[in-house]
Amino acid sequence: MSRPGLHVAPTPRPLPPALPLGEAVRRGRAAAGAPAGRVLGYVQDALAVDFSCASDEQVFGPQRTARGDLPDPAAWAARMAQALLEVMTGARPAPQVLRWTTPEVYAVLARRGARVARRAGVGRAPGRQRVLVRRVRVCEPADGVAEAAVVVEHGRRVRAVALRLVGQDGKWRVSALQVG
Repeated sequence: MSRPGLHVAPTPRPLPPALPLGEAVRRGRAAAGAPAGRVLGYVQDALAVDFSCASDEQVFGPQRTARGDLPDPAAWAARMAQALLEVMTGARPAPQVLRWTTPEVYAVLARRGARVARRAGVGRAPGRQRVLVRRVRVCEPADGVAEAAVVVEHGRRVRAVALRLVGQDGKWRVSALQVG
């Protein structure tokens, strides 16, 4: 087995010494062919960045997404309505829908799911009934916003679910929820 040879890098060439600002401006004017008495503008030695124009939340927080960059809202609303009702009936843990809902909607869902879990009692196996989506209608009132009316069947009950979907960070998020 042979070892690779030792590679010796050439010594870097030293950089020329820094020029004073006045000398740099004079050389710049001479290279541009400008008359000596004319001022070409301000020469800045550092980059000026204004951080007061936007807050951290505006720069790093959730960003709106245009409709063209989002998936089909009808299929997404059907799956999301089913998942949200499963959370509300205790068949699914609330943290599974955390990333798909706004904090306000998640708080309501988690509270409702916890209430159902308390009512079910300890040691009793709840009779889970599957939630079936029957019909979905979608309206898009603005770019990156979709409002969906979903008809679902839960056991012998038929319910209407209204969702407002907002495009954020490349995905739909539920920003409003009403269950009838």
